[in-house]
Amino acid sequence: PRVAIVGRPNVGKSTLFNRLVGEDRSVVHDMAGTTRDAIDTLVETPDGPIVFVDTAGMRRRSRIDDSAEYYSMVRALRAIDDADIALLVIDATEGVTSQDQRLAERVDASGCPIVVMLNKWELIDDAEQRAEIEREVRRKLYFVDEAPLLKISALTGKGVHKLRPVLQEAIEQYSRRVPTRDVNRVIADAQQRQPAGHGLKVLYALQGATDPPTFTLFVNRELPAPYLRYLERSIREAFDFGPTPIKIGRAHV
Repeated sequence: PRVAIVGRPNVGKSTLFNRLVGEDRSVVHDMAGTTRDAIDTLVETPDGPIVFVDTAGMRRRSRIDDSAEYYSMVRALRAIDDADIALLVIDATEGVTSQDQRLAERVDASGCPIVVMLNKWELIDDAEQRAEIEREVRRKLYFVDEAPLLKISALTGKGVHKLRPVLQEAIEQYSRRVPTRDVNRVIADAQQRQPAGHGLKVLYALQGATDPPTFTLFVNRELPAPYLRYLERSIREAFDFGPTPIKIGRAHV
């Protein structure tokens, strides 16, 4: 599995990367923009091999100063598209910025699970401030509200150990395949609880792919978007997909 570490410049991505791989593979400096290219490192873990990818910090295009930085951003975006899981690193002392929101949207659109890493947590002493930061994350990143939220210090290593079980669960969910009979049972139960109305109906359903889990619904007519979200939520809850994105396709019969 490929795990991409993404975020704005100078939020601690390379420090986290070095701690995860156990050696200094990326230059760590307090000047923004140190990492110029995506760096892949294969790490043997108790749960099996994992490729960690350190990416360049991504800024708004209007703030990109030269061609080297532009192509660093392009390679970072490619790393996101190739990733199975993305660790979105956010500076807890700055909170969630508009750029953090856009990055989360970009990762979500790529179809891979997100783990939100609130870095530099050790610098937040006040309990009320910590609670407000957590509320802000959930409010501003509401579109990935299923994503695990870990409070860490990449510098000291505190809290980083919590990532391992979260990664393992995300990897399993991302590659999970559900038997067709079970998919149809869940869809039938969901339709019985809450019919779509107007004669609209899912006649048959199956999982056509993994990475991410992708389901095809064979319908008699086009289903409205709110009802599709209801069916997606039913599938997610029934099979405990957690934060893993689910793709729903439709085919007319």
